[in-house]
Amino acid sequence: MAFWVYMLASKPGGTLYVGVTSDLIRRACEHRNGLAAGFTRRYGVRRLVYFEQYDDPATAIQREKNIKHRSREWKIDLILASNPDWRDLYDEIAS
Repeated sequence: MAFWVYMLASKPGGTLYVGVTSDLIRRACEHRNGLAAGFTRRYGVRRLVYFEQYDDPATAIQREKNIKHRSREWKIDLILASNPDWRDLYDEIAS
């Protein structure tokens, strides 16, 4: 089973959200459609801009915590390294 650490953005350079899930497609779909109550729905954070895959849930959770504690600039640099155009990656993973 795979575990995913992911980042969402409201727009390029916008509000960021970091999460962890065992089903990235389902979870990204929930965020995109406003089905995930709370922060992401309140701030319109729907664009999947970054993700990493892990085999172990504990490792994924620790990575999520590490990313959350980093600065906004560090998170943006992480996104830009693999997704410089801030593409919504949902269509790529859902097809």
